[in-house]
Amino acid sequence: MFNKNIKLVITFLIVAYAVYQFTEGFIGNGIALILFSTIFVLLYFKNEMILMAFWKLRKQDFDGAKKYLDKIKNPEANLTQKQQGYFNYLHGLMVSQTNMTQAEKFFKKALKLGLSMDQDVAMAKLSLAGIAMTKRRKREAQMLLKEAKDLDKQGMLKDQIRMMKQQMKKF
Repeated sequence: MFNKNIKLVITFLIVAYAVYQFTEGFIGNGIALILFSTIFVLLYFKNEMILMAFWKLRKQDFDGAKKYLDKIKNPEANLTQKQQGYFNYLHGLMVSQTNMTQAEKFFKKALKLGLSMDQDVAMAKLSLAGIAMTKRRKREAQMLLKEAKDLDKQGMLKDQIRMMKQQMKKF
């Protein structure tokens, strides 16, 4: 919603006012303002529209997620590099049901920009492996599948990886 630099300016102003409250003897107000400023610091690193899009995707509401992602204008200027990665990752997840070529571009761009969690990287590579498999690029699909398996330390994608390996044997 706000530009990332505006979030930092708001944080600085709130912290400055908190320091003023401390000097005036209103310690409780100062502490409350410091805690309030952490919201803007959090939103600097985690874009609120991307968080809402994740929430909508979790509820299988693709239209709602698309609405939140469409609210982000000029993502290259308004988002940090990791946020741009997740922006492309979410677009890839939504488009993967209809347009494999476009989804592949989104996932590759998301991996290039970087994702914070290994689980998200594993999911993106698993999706890319599925796309490569449908395009008859077996070697690339095997490589991506192996990388996804290595990144999936908690075993959340274990069933999907096993299912994809079984499908690969048929090709």
